[in-house]
Amino acid sequence: MAEDDKLAMSVDDNNFLKIMDNEVYVDDENHWVALLPFRSPRQLLPNNREQAFQRLLSLQRSFKKRPDMKEHFFDFMQKVIDNHQAEPAPQLQLGQECWYLPTFGVYHHQKPGKIRVVFDSSAEYKGALNDALLSGPNLNNTLIGVLLRFRREQIAVTADVEQMFCGFKVREDHRHFLRFLWYKDNNPDKEIIDYWMTVHVFGNSLSPAVATYGMRKAAEQGETEHGTDAKHFIFRNFYVDDGLASVAKEDDAIDLLWRTKALLAESNLRLHKIASNSTKVMEAFPV
Repeated sequence: MAEDDKLAMSVDDNNFLKIMDNEVYVDDENHWVALLPFRSPRQLLPNNREQAFQRLLSLQRSFKKRPDMKEHFFDFMQKVIDNHQAEPAPQLQLGQECWYLPTFGVYHHQKPGKIRVVFDSSAEYKGALNDALLSGPNLNNTLIGVLLRFRREQIAVTADVEQMFCGFKVREDHRHFLRFLWYKDNNPDKEIIDYWMTVHVFGNSLSPAVATYGMRKAAEQGETEHGTDAKHFIFRNFYVDDGLASVAKEDDAIDLLWRTKALLAESNLRLHKIASNSTKVMEAFPV
């Protein structure tokens, strides 16, 4: 938990943390891997492939009305596939439990040409995936706490973790619950096939807790080599994927940022979009 004052955790939140403590691990490529923590007693999920198919047909109709949206959507999906965040899924065994995530696009209000594809874990079909999962506790620091600490010293720095949720892998046997329908080779002229997500997705209620938990595990693992202050920065000065800190001297800010970048990079997490009120700090991290 963050050190800011929090309400007492629920039984479900404690169960989530116990599952994470027992099941999260680092794979051979230094990715943190987490399962999907199901509620107990376990709710069996029906096969909702037809629902996902109908949602994709609806999306196709939207593409015909909005060619620009179609282009943005396919560009986004190509990046997801190129980054190995999604891949063609293996064939299901007869009667094997699974879940299909319908998709939809959301545009950034300040960037009309930038779309984010959301995997709709709240879609209802005799229940919903999010209903079957423990969403986990709110592990975030309080925003007011982060902002107050940000104002303490003269040199201010900000940064964020690129695609934070996608930095954490899903255990392979649970990827069947993150299946979705899309076009083979990301080509709209080819057949629709089954894919699955290999990472935790924007749309799952548990993804914020998984990502914050995983990033703090990375900080603990890297503390000895990269410093307690780098761990402290991650634990105390992040609000979701945004880091805000202040230090007394420019050289200390540069050193802290380089060590934090290196710590996170060891777990395949990228600290980027570094900004500061110091020209010297900015020159140390050219865009």
